[in-house]
Amino acid sequence: MSQQPAVPAPGVVMSLVSAPQLKTQVTHGPSGASLPTEAPRDNGGTGGSFSPTDLMGAALASCVVTTMHLTANREGFTLGEVRASVEKRMTPPPRRIAELVLSILLPSGLTPPQRELLERIAHECPVARSLHPDVKVTASFGYPD
Repeated sequence: MSQQPAVPAPGVVMSLVSAPQLKTQVTHGPSGASLPTEAPRDNGGTGGSFSPTDLMGAALASCVVTTMHLTANREGFTLGEVRASVEKRMTPPPRRIAELVLSILLPSGLTPPQRELLERIAHECPVARSLHPDVKVTASFGYPD
């Protein structure tokens, strides 16, 4: 019996148009949603919007929280509202992201096994697994109870 080659998952197309003053407008193909980006203040921009490297931090935080909710749904418990913040820390030139520091506030009422599962899953989301190993990811978890 011969194995069929794996078929890659279809991609998601996004488009970008540049604008004056180190700005861009990025559009998500499937939905048409768009967001502006801009070079950061310390690199010639005004700081009026997300920079490309800011989006990396936002992507990580969003992916972690989304993956936690997917896991809770799959495991049969309600997660409720999760809040997160992320701090992006850059290296001196040549610039790159050195560290992403996540702070995640989970709701009360989670059992110790649920907390352990969600904290483990936070480090296994697709964005976290896609980051270069040189990018340090530090995560802390808070619970109100």
